Amino acid sequence: MNRRRPQGRVKMDEHTFSSLKRLMGYVFKNYGRLFVLVILLIIVSSLANVQGTLFIQSLIDDYIAPFIGQRDFDKTGLFYALLRVGGFFGIGVIASYGYSRIMVNISQGSLKMIRDDMFKHMQSLPIVYFDQHTHGELMSRYTNDTDALRQMLGQTLPQIVNSLMTIISVFISMLILSVPLTCITVLSTAMMVFISKKAAMLSGKYFGLQQASLGKLNGYIEEMMDGQKVVKVFTHEEEAKRDFDVLNEVLCENMTKAHGYSNMMGPISNNLGHLTYSITAMSGAVLAIQGIGSLTLGGLASFLQFTRSFNQPISQITQQFNSIVMALAGATRIFDLMDQAPEIDEGKVTLVNIEEVNGQCIETPKYTGKWAWRHVHPDGSVELVRLQGDVRFENTNFGYTEDKMILHNIELFAKPGQKVAFVGATGAGKTTITNLINRFYDIQSGSITYDGIDVKLIKKDDLRHSLGIVLQDTHLFTGTIADNIRYGKLNATDEEVIAAAKLANADHFIRHLPQGYDTIITGDGASLSQGQRQLLSIARAAINNPPVLILDEATSSIDTRTESLVQKGMDQLMEGRTVFVIAHRLSTVRNADVIMVLENGEIIERGNHDALIQQKGKYYQLYTGAFELS
Repeated sequence: MNRRRPQGRVKMDEHTFSSLKRLMGYVFKNYGRLFVLVILLIIVSSLANVQGTLFIQSLIDDYIAPFIGQRDFDKTGLFYALLRVGGFFGIGVIASYGYSRIMVNISQGSLKMIRDDMFKHMQSLPIVYFDQHTHGELMSRYTNDTDALRQMLGQTLPQIVNSLMTIISVFISMLILSVPLTCITVLSTAMMVFISKKAAMLSGKYFGLQQASLGKLNGYIEEMMDGQKVVKVFTHEEEAKRDFDVLNEVLCENMTKAHGYSNMMGPISNNLGHLTYSITAMSGAVLAIQGIGSLTLGGLASFLQFTRSFNQPISQITQQFNSIVMALAGATRIFDLMDQAPEIDEGKVTLVNIEEVNGQCIETPKYTGKWAWRHVHPDGSVELVRLQGDVRFENTNFGYTEDKMILHNIELFAKPGQKVAFVGATGAGKTTITNLINRFYDIQSGSITYDGIDVKLIKKDDLRHSLGIVLQDTHLFTGTIADNIRYGKLNATDEEVIAAAKLANADHFIRHLPQGYDTIITGDGASLSQGQRQLLSIARAAINNPPVLILDEATSSIDTRTESLVQKGMDQLMEGRTVFVIAHRLSTVRNADVIMVLENGEIIERGNHDALIQQKGKYYQLYTGAFELS
């Protein structure tokens, strides 16, 4: 398995700024007033700190210098001055606590809505999107990327706003104290910003790659965890470690470069700040001694403190740049998922419950077990077409990509109550046909009709609601046995759950579990055998009493003894329904009304078992050569 390293570099382009705009949209749309309050509290906190620094000038010039050499002097004025400054600092502490606490609520609330919107949109995406992205890569957007956003919204953003307010207020105070020294400080700071910007640009190139490579690594880990048994069976542990090392090396390289450049910004900013402080101190000393610009000793001491206060927030902003870039890279990946085109559903025909009155179908809101397609025509008239399960393919062609067709000129019909079986080697197109019936994918040409209605005209939810599907790869959810069966019909009663389990012959083993139907299963039903999981999957499909069944090798994971037990229940389940069966064991389709033999995406033979045996074609070779297909 060859893994290529990601190519290209991530830049702060229009997509990144668009992500920032959308991210802040979540903040202002839902927490606009609170965020304004945060800004006000940050202003109060900054002004309080400035007031404390300005007091240094008054402390030296008014309360220390005039009384140098005196043993006894009135300290009342100093006491009240200190009390006033203490009050300002107290207000600053309260304001800092206030905006920090509010930002926690804003950041967590915004992230909750982002996760809600992301998950909601993910549910609307077509199956093909999940075919093209690993589960671990998608999970990384919910975990690593949202955590980067949490740090940015909860910590980095308020710190940057606080730093900007501090810079503005300090700059104004510095101008008031000494314009010449302010010019010196600004020039030195500009040099610091220029150098820090270069380092920040270098780090920004790799933070996006870091998030992308982290997603790929998580996807590989998730893949290996799911396939650990396969890895050990084929003794591919060393190969798996080598592939992991390649992905891990790419992540390490991107993280090293990203954090290496970003970590340079702190020492650069600090040392340049020390240099600025030294230059300002020497220049201010000359101005104070010469009496230029009315700069006093107290004013110089206060200005030097402002120099620290001016350089520190700038240094903080440059150091926070890596968090911003990382968060925006994560935001871009999150919004990329949210911008994916949802599954298109142009259908207008809906599925409704009906009851028969004097031989006529009447729509009813209550559950009757009988359905009809409700078709509203352009003239406003409503037509009810009784759901019977008549499915037809006419000259159908399909490919997962336009340049590579999988199915060619498929012609088939399934009359209500018929059992249609598909056989053929792996990759012949059996599962693909059933995926087209429920419109997981759309065909390139031809048509598929359901009770005479083009499936493209039927709303997808209603179309899939009319189908009962048992997949080869079962998937059970964390919860009780009853909840997993009820997944096929969420409002099913306990009696209906038990009836469905009995129909699938699952009731016997369920009652022998520690808590019976209330037994909790986790880890995709890892505590159950593969056959037991399949039986639950069959019960889940049966509970909704669907008119059409799709059995995708539904008994492939059931041993011969269990198969004989479930076959009777399956026959009862299939009675009176249109059934599509993908056969793994040819012995299970002998009683099918029609058997379709597929090869390379084409139907090469069709007929019942006896007729195909007499033809002595492909089916005859498969049946007589081996009872099971690989």
